[in-house]
Amino acid sequence: MNRIVRIMPAFIDKGDRKMSHAVVTLKKGEGRTLKAGGAWVYDNEIDTIMGTFEDGDMVMVKDFDGYPMGKGFINRHSKITVRMMTRKIDTEVDEAFIRMRVKNAWEYRKKAVDTSSCRVIFGEADFLPGIVVDKFSDVLVVQSLALGIDRLKLQIIETLKELMAKDGISIRGVYERSDVKVRKQEGMELYKGFVGEPFDTKVEIVENGVKYIVDVENGQKTGFFLDQKYNRLAMQRFCKDAKVLDCFTHTGSFALNAGYAGAASVLGLDASELAVAQATENAALNGLSDTVHFECADVFDYLPKLEQQKEAFDVVILDPPAFTKSRNSIKNATKGYREINMRGIKLVKDGGYLATCSCSHFMSYELFTKTINEAARAVHKRIRQVEYRTQSPDHPILWAADESYYLKFYIFQVCDEK
Repeated sequence: MNRIVRIMPAFIDKGDRKMSHAVVTLKKGEGRTLKAGGAWVYDNEIDTIMGTFEDGDMVMVKDFDGYPMGKGFINRHSKITVRMMTRKIDTEVDEAFIRMRVKNAWEYRKKAVDTSSCRVIFGEADFLPGIVVDKFSDVLVVQSLALGIDRLKLQIIETLKELMAKDGISIRGVYERSDVKVRKQEGMELYKGFVGEPFDTKVEIVENGVKYIVDVENGQKTGFFLDQKYNRLAMQRFCKDAKVLDCFTHTGSFALNAGYAGAASVLGLDASELAVAQATENAALNGLSDTVHFECADVFDYLPKLEQQKEAFDVVILDPPAFTKSRNSIKNATKGYREINMRGIKLVKDGGYLATCSCSHFMSYELFTKTINEAARAVHKRIRQVEYRTQSPDHPILWAADESYYLKFYIFQVCDEK
């Protein structure tokens, strides 16, 4: 890689923040994603870095011919070397700037979603790259994934609390879930713990009329998957009086929505004993213990057993974890999605419904659609698309930032070939 670092006058101090004078210049022909509206500059796109800086500082980014592209945080430990904060070279990324970004994110959620529990900040899609903040009732959970934004997380949190207070929302506690491996790629330590005073980390929320206990300390990711909120709601209308199978149920969200909608019986499956225990607790919380049941099982092993027992369901829901987190494993992931959809489709009664999804942005819409079609054909079933959905609007999709578009969710009617 032909990258040159030249030492020039370093930075000026503005309070505690270092305002680097370093300039990152792109190679000729590079920066296509950035120019299309994306937020990342990769290490192999960079020609030179001129100036003195520390990783995490703000730098200017220019095209090969000197055209200004904006400003972002630099980190040479990461393949994503610069994460852009502004497209304007003369804009100061100061306290007022951060407040503007945070305020815009909160005002958007107030218009787009039910804010009782929602994702308040979604990283790059809210032009605050590398940070996620979820709101569960009166608790905030923050996840910081990039060095530059990590320095600003306390300011972001305090600004959110202040804005919410003006809307009559009192935040009783903040918890950090920065315990994800991607931080190591940024040269950062994994961390989880309280931000401020300790509090009870099991939080009761209500979503679509369903109650949940969210464990923000020990639950997956930030404690609960908010991105499926309206997909869960969409499934309610198919579940009244139905026999429902919910695969990869986690803490029981789709299963409980089915039970809340009046399903005759619901079986939820998950390989995690902790998740099944939490799901069972959530069923009791909603008075659904008689109709909604959970078992700890490997879904890939359990579905063939149901087929052998000649079980059939009015509704089957497939909400698996991401089978791939890189482009290198797409082939094996596709096999996994094909198999699970074949198994699921075979268990749907003639005229019943299948909900199936992928939460990996590496599994493209086109490939996921092709895979489901192949699965249906392999088991000699015809599928009629009822609806195609994506993630909840509190996880907005920023065009040109492919990583922000990750959830694909289909509802099909399954018909026997006659």
